[in-house]
Amino acid sequence: MQVLHMNKGNGDTSYAKNSTVQSKIISVGKPIMKEAVLEMLCNNVIESMGIADLGCSSGPNSLSVISEIMDTVEAANRLLGRRLVSEFRVFLNDLYSNDFNNIFMSLPAFYDRLKEEKGLELESCFILGAPGSFYGRLFPTNSLHFVHSSSSLHWLSQVPAGLESNALKRLNKGKLYISKSSPQSVVDAYLLQFRNDFSLFIKSRSRELVAGGRMVLSFMGRSSTDPTTENSCYQWELLAQAIMSLAR
Repeated sequence: MQVLHMNKGNGDTSYAKNSTVQSKIISVGKPIMKEAVLEMLCNNVIESMGIADLGCSSGPNSLSVISEIMDTVEAANRLLGRRLVSEFRVFLNDLYSNDFNNIFMSLPAFYDRLKEEKGLELESCFILGAPGSFYGRLFPTNSLHFVHSSSSLHWLSQVPAGLESNALKRLNKGKLYISKSSPQSVVDAYLLQFRNDFSLFIKSRSRELVAGGRMVLSFMGRSSTDPTTENSCYQWELLAQAIMSLAR
């Protein structure tokens, strides 16, 4: 939690320049996100709308979701002929070592676009950083109306118990993740860790969301019940082979 982060800055190897796949995933989820926002607005007039993007990272993707949510709210305003949301409180969350500076430096241009394209003044939109792990409480009780997270929840909070590098018995030697040769105990360890993490995530958000609030979450999955299928972990198998080759 203290050291992991996507590559910082705007260089050729930065996350900002190498996150087009994540951008496409966000685009695929936009209709679902719009539907969720509209459902929430149909029954509520919100004076101050709390929005959280969990696992925001840095670069252009970090503010695109927020812009899309605001577009949906403004479209609903026009459709109903009245202002449903008076102001936006936006919380951008990622781990402590995330490149928040990259995001904050892009805010002046973002605020200018809000004013030009949506007519929103600076005093009606408040964007804040919220560093920390989303596998636990991040926000005050009943403070959020909408939570979004994309391409983040498949990352576990820690190495599953028994698979640490200093474990007495190497259950998954030479591997980075579940593979064809991994024993069932390795599969069970990953499953237990995910169950614990996701349960804690849901429990934490249930305290932070207002009644009638919404969440839209997108993260990696698979169509097969077999956790060793190539479409779910083959890239980790190849990376493990490469690292073992370097070690030899």
